[in-house]
Amino acid sequence: MRSRSLNVVVFLCVLPGATSLGAENAASPLYEGPWRRHTIDDSSRGADGVRLADANGDGLSDIATGWEEGGLVRVYLNPGHEQVRHRWPAVTVGRVGDPEDAVFVDLDRDGALDVVSASEGKTRTLWVHWAPADPAEYLNEDAWRTEAVSGSQGSRRWMFCLPMQIDRRAGLDLLTGSKGDNAELGWFECPRPARPRANDRSGLRTRWHPILRVGWIMSLVPRDMDGDGDVDVVVSNRGPPNRGCFWVENPGPWRARRRSWPIHPVGGGGREVMFLTVADLDGDGTEEVITATRQQDLLCFRRDSSEPEMWRLDTIVLPANAGTGKAVAAGDVDLDGHTDLVVTCEHAHGKSGVLWLSRDHEAGDPRWTAHDISGLPGAKYDLVELLDLDGDGDLDVLTCEEQDNLGVIWYENPRREK
Repeated sequence: MRSRSLNVVVFLCVLPGATSLGAENAASPLYEGPWRRHTIDDSSRGADGVRLADANGDGLSDIATGWEEGGLVRVYLNPGHEQVRHRWPAVTVGRVGDPEDAVFVDLDRDGALDVVSASEGKTRTLWVHWAPADPAEYLNEDAWRTEAVSGSQGSRRWMFCLPMQIDRRAGLDLLTGSKGDNAELGWFECPRPARPRANDRSGLRTRWHPILRVGWIMSLVPRDMDGDGDVDVVVSNRGPPNRGCFWVENPGPWRARRRSWPIHPVGGGGREVMFLTVADLDGDGTEEVITATRQQDLLCFRRDSSEPEMWRLDTIVLPANAGTGKAVAAGDVDLDGHTDLVVTCEHAHGKSGVLWLSRDHEAGDPRWTAHDISGLPGAKYDLVELLDLDGDGDLDVLTCEEQDNLGVIWYENPRREK
């Protein structure tokens, strides 16, 4: 398996200290925080991730979420800008043990978005939750049907799934990662696109193709990293072996089943990396890889050259009165034309669990400044998405909190209130 050398230069960017997140760190009183929180659902236990797609074709982002302790996989349909501050219409698409991740995918190509969920714990199974073909039945729990992906049952503690077309045969395939003993990054070849009959319990017939031994997969982000026209995948692997951030090179559709996927290190091998994002922070046309870490900082990797591949590391330290990093997203939060960062945290008892970071680009050596979003409620947040949920032109923050059971929630950006 081919890999390339990694050269890293470290720059430390420390956030201004303050006794509390708010006006002391804010660019203006408008951002003193916390932001207004809206509950989409808090009816179960252990909301674990938010994955987006337009499930009903209305042009709005809907949500798939697994409730790990509650044993539910649920879909939430966006009710539109006027009703978005109320609880969303929802359906339980499956009841399985230990669901860690849930993602939309039309696996049988019938036009209805199904859901694939990943179970860890003792369940250790990848599931397909088949959606009803009739759009009128989408919110009818009895119209959904759940079956295991063949070859996945009891084999690994599945953590994350990325549907993608890998071999250009039949429908989409499932790139997945796991954690713990026997953990691997690999993909399930899904050669059979047709929906199983109602009385067929044989499972979705797939073939597992391993790529790499891993410790604990957190993120799988699709990107064409080498500009060859196919989709590679940027990975954060929380634990050994092969800990850190790297990208796996798609060998192409005719080789994916027979050849290895070359591994390209990015960095962070000595850290416990969490969820990452890929974004152009400085507007130079080249995207950076930004990951949260459990050590209460963010690692920002900038590619300085491609041949040989070299990445430079900037470290952004989170303030002491925030939790430890869990996930990060990038977007223009304050509408100043520059990219900001939104961070969710774990271990946030009595601290801020969701915050955003801005920079004063007029300064000669701009530092990141922290602003509170969540206030003190909540302790363990997860994946974060930035999108304009209320239609007012600014980016709101969508996430979930699984320890204090805030559930699936969003924070309303106050930028347009003034």
